[in-house]
Amino acid sequence: MHTAGWDHVTLVGSNAEDTIAFYRDVLGLRLVIRQPNLDRAEVEHLFFDAGDGRLVTFFVDESRESAERQDPGVGAVHHLAFRIEAADLPGIRDRLHEAGHGVTEYDRGAFHSLYTHDHNGLVIELAADKYEIPDDKRAEILARAQAARVDDGADYIDSEHLETALEELGLPVKPNALPDAVTGRDF
Repeated sequence: MHTAGWDHVTLVGSNAEDTIAFYRDVLGLRLVIRQPNLDRAEVEHLFFDAGDGRLVTFFVDESRESAERQDPGVGAVHHLAFRIEAADLPGIRDRLHEAGHGVTEYDRGAFHSLYTHDHNGLVIELAADKYEIPDDKRAEILARAQAARVDDGADYIDSEHLETALEELGLPVKPNALPDAVTGRDF
């Protein structure tokens, strides 16, 4: 079997007001469908465009309060990661701060990430590529960077491994302008 790509992931959310306030009003995801859940009419189904036409959806219920923390177990969602443009990173960081959301920033080796929490304590990662990477080559570039990392005996993919992968594929090595950040190991 070969999938054509990610269509959507559905999460159990709290209520519509808080979910829309975070995902639409803070993150800027477009709310594209708002309707009753087809399996349970008392639950509302919200569909947000993740930015590339693929969706993240929520089952919400007005009787649910938002939660401050999550304690995910096996099979649970640990975090959602959205790709952002490197040039947009400072503005997004400022927008999150202005909306009262704490932000942690890390160099993740293969990319640069901002981390925050949604209104239910779910970890949200906003990842910016360190280099210009064509969407249709993303998986191949990361696989080749992984091979270069293993060959180097390094613990994590770093810029040099991404550069090697881009060069192997005959792609330009164009770094994105990103701020310095600590290499984070835990969030």
